[in-house]
Amino acid sequence: MPENKIVEVVEGFGDEWSRFDQSALSVNELESMFENYFNIFPWEKLTADAIGFDLGCGSGRWAKFAVRRVGRLVLMDPIWRAVEVAKRSLQGQTNCEFHVAGVDEIPFPDEHFDFGYSLGVLHHIPDTENGLRKCVSKLKKGSPFLVYLYYAFDNRPFWFRWIWKLSEMIRRVVSRLPHGLRYVFSQILALFLYLPLARTAFLLEKAGLNVESFPLAQYRHNSFYVMRNDSLDRFGTRLEQRYTKSEMKALMEKCGLQNITFSTTSFWTAVGYRK
Repeated sequence: MPENKIVEVVEGFGDEWSRFDQSALSVNELESMFENYFNIFPWEKLTADAIGFDLGCGSGRWAKFAVRRVGRLVLMDPIWRAVEVAKRSLQGQTNCEFHVAGVDEIPFPDEHFDFGYSLGVLHHIPDTENGLRKCVSKLKKGSPFLVYLYYAFDNRPFWFRWIWKLSEMIRRVVSRLPHGLRYVFSQILALFLYLPLARTAFLLEKAGLNVESFPLAQYRHNSFYVMRNDSLDRFGTRLEQRYTKSEMKALMEKCGLQNITFSTTSFWTAVGYRK
């Protein structure tokens, strides 16, 4: 069976996390982003000695907050450059464990973990279903798993999808450039696309208007650093897959999760429990 990863995509994330190790972000902004994803996660149901995993840990930005609430956290990423960044981010934390491992290489037996999460990772591998199934297999029965997959704009106006199709053409070109050029073009897009739209949304909101359907309004309270990082993440990655809410729910159920709850602030982020 072929590996469930594309080497160019994995190396691209190694480059991304080396450039954006999150050290320039304020703790408050990073924690606010963490809460945006994890506000549906049932921390209260975990015991103090709970052991969990972060699949596709990247810079370790989410683990910085998760590790304080659990007994032990295992961070895994298929590219060593990301793992090195995560190690630096979590320097001093004694209840962390790091592995260079992708979803096909999780170095633990089935039914080992009390919880797990994977944010913004499984939509960047060729077989998302197989990847999710392998994550779920590592959980004990009844354990929660939080996952974030790109949404298919199913909760947005039709013209959102037109804009996305235009951005797709740009992504397909930019993501095939050498890492240095990919970075340069992504930063230009951040400066002339993300920043003006986000700040316009901020001002419109201040004026009392509803900006929920305004393009890139989700960045209106973020720093330019986040926009630069996400521009590279979005336009610098060769493979992305998108799901409607119903498709994602069906996928999670097919992979052995139940009692699924979706976030109302991050599309689509959901938590389910292993059957």
